[in-house]
Amino acid sequence: MLSGQKLKSVNPATGEVIGEVPVSTLAEVEAAITMARKAQPVWQALGVEGRIAALRKLHDDFKTHGEELAALVAREMGSPITANLKVMETRLAMMRWNLDRAAEILAPETTFEDAKSLHQIHYEPYGVFGVIAPWNVPFSNFVRTALQPLIAGNTVVFKFSEEIPLFAMALSGAFTRTMPQGVFAQVYGAGDVGEALMKGGIDHIHFTGSTVVGQKLYKIAAEKFIPITLELGGSDAGIAFEDADIDRMVPAIFRGRFNNCGQVCSALKRLFVHESRYDELVTKLTAFIKMQKVGDPLSRETVIGPLVSEKQRALLVAQVDDAKAKGAKILLGGDTKTEGKGAFFEPTVITGLKPGMRAATEELFGPVLPVTAFKTEGEAVRLANDSVYGLSAYVYTEDRARFRRVALLLQAGTVMHNGVDATQPANPFGGYKYSGLGRSGGKAGLQSCCQIKVMVIEK
Repeated sequence: MLSGQKLKSVNPATGEVIGEVPVSTLAEVEAAITMARKAQPVWQALGVEGRIAALRKLHDDFKTHGEELAALVAREMGSPITANLKVMETRLAMMRWNLDRAAEILAPETTFEDAKSLHQIHYEPYGVFGVIAPWNVPFSNFVRTALQPLIAGNTVVFKFSEEIPLFAMALSGAFTRTMPQGVFAQVYGAGDVGEALMKGGIDHIHFTGSTVVGQKLYKIAAEKFIPITLELGGSDAGIAFEDADIDRMVPAIFRGRFNNCGQVCSALKRLFVHESRYDELVTKLTAFIKMQKVGDPLSRETVIGPLVSEKQRALLVAQVDDAKAKGAKILLGGDTKTEGKGAFFEPTVITGLKPGMRAATEELFGPVLPVTAFKTEGEAVRLANDSVYGLSAYVYTEDRARFRRVALLLQAGTVMHNGVDATQPANPFGGYKYSGLGRSGGKAGLQSCCQIKVMVIEK
């Protein structure tokens, strides 16, 4: 955090530097927290309705600038512009859901009443939230992590990943145009800036990112004795049973794994297929993948863009090369020696993963799908649960009773049936095991941004 340092924004499709943003100094981090602390009582005093009115202006600003924000994400982290426009649409809808329902969700709740007394739960803000969000789906990550704390009356000091400093600056611009000063402040930098923020005078930590960093922040929260919400890694399993409608499921499986070039925490990262349908599914899935265009993220025809950075590509290369060296078989793709500029990695399907392979134990954050055959329902559940992670899971079957039975056995925060999208504003999101602590989104997420106070009133 030295004065004069800058974050370089690199277009991963070309390798070109497209902008620079100064790294926040320790003094600037402390100033942002102080400003948020000063603004918080005023923001809280507006009441839920007053805060909702202010945040609707922010929503409208995002809507006005949606096209340029989507293009900026395409240039800065490589996600195809058509996917970014869809993210803008769905997350603006998520904002509206929260703004439309927050007053009811956070209203005083009567728990008991008789002739002598009235007992109520009141929801009050913690104070200042420190939020760190990743680069992979920038606008979605902002809405998921910062909106609900703001609605609840907290102020937020926010740090995006160092991979997307220009989008972070654009986000700050929207707040400058629409919101009171100090309610939302951003700091810029890598892990040292994030650590300074988390160790500063904040009242709640909200982190989305790797499990390793989440564990470190959990210790910081414990030492400070403040609450923490962690949305961490995932190695989400999919199970395709013998009665699955393969023709209908192939596009859903493709979306589940290869959306955003596979760079989604809750993406389908391990696919288990009943042995009787294995060959059919692999054949049809690989044929479908070959039809998808990989290329310029600013092109409306592109389905899969580059990885976010050369660093991310190098990690994926190492994971796949390790698997190949230890006996895994590449069914599609796997060319880790991509020529030319850009952090591209061709869509890959791999089989024969075994314990000891990096691709079998580490999170594959890119367009690589391991596929394994299974014999019985019990074996499929065991294989799916054989992971330190437990964020989401996917089940493909025409038998609804089987889906419910298997879903209850899977150790995951969300279980989806036949590719139905779980990303609805009312749904809380989070994971089991090393995939995190707490939930964001929906009623549960909004109320978790609050202290709970019980008032007992004499009549």
